[in-house]
Amino acid sequence: MFKKSSWEHLRIPFSFYLMPVFLFALATVPEVDTFRAIWVWVILHLLLYPSSNGYNSYFDKDEKSIGGLKNPKKVTKGLYYLSQTFFFLALLLSTLLGPVFLFMVLVYGLVSMAYSHPAIRLKKYPFISWLTAGFFQGAFTFGMCYEGFSGSGLAELAQKEVWIPAMLTSVLLLGSYPLTQIYQHEEDLKRGDITLSIKLGITGTFGFAAIWFLLGGLAFVQYFMSMNLSSAIWAFLFAMLPVVGYFSLWFLLVQKNPQKYVSHQMAMWMNKISATALNLFFIYLAMHG
Repeated sequence: MFKKSSWEHLRIPFSFYLMPVFLFALATVPEVDTFRAIWVWVILHLLLYPSSNGYNSYFDKDEKSIGGLKNPKKVTKGLYYLSQTFFFLALLLSTLLGPVFLFMVLVYGLVSMAYSHPAIRLKKYPFISWLTAGFFQGAFTFGMCYEGFSGSGLAELAQKEVWIPAMLTSVLLLGSYPLTQIYQHEEDLKRGDITLSIKLGITGTFGFAAIWFLLGGLAFVQYFMSMNLSSAIWAFLFAMLPVVGYFSLWFLLVQKNPQKYVSHQMAMWMNKISATALNLFFIYLAMHG
């Protein structure tokens, strides 16, 4: 029942691009329980995210490149059942980490379904989908990881030491999210999904992302200053150099030849460079912060 194509649509390697939130939460939690941290990583990156990817692919039925798949194969009903199986396993394993973490995994999964399912399909509303993705893949996931690591309960998540860095992750995602849509205008319009990138246009998408990246950078610097982590500021700025460099080069290339450079390949390189830079930085922060 579970064909090879269904497993491919789970896009498990794509979870690498979502790992910075996990690592940032790991760097901020006062004491790390290794057992809990491993299970949080397994549940999110090997089960919950792939489940969401597969569910999204099943209802989108993309014929052209998507995040993590250059040439997606035709989806089958088996993909739907496989994504639900992964979601069930994520919920089952979440019971090991307590009711609050279990509830947050459930909420994340249901929101991701609402994002894609035709009955609700938040994806077709440009600003709602932008805010939903930015909040749930950023701040909410940060809180989910923090709770998974510590098991301290909802009261701890309301502390500024937790929600301030959580919101910082959302700021970065609010900038990068439209860039992930920039090469999918034709596919999205075919389905009637008016994404934020379509609303902004190609140049507008780059300008919008640049503003949010600047705001995010300033917010991170201010956060590290408030935490007395001056060394982290320089490490963060150094990590962002290749990201800013690639983003600028991509924009210049798009201005010269949008048909060639507004592509899946260019967008994926943006993801690879930014995720790698942030993953390395947050590992550094966890070790030296």
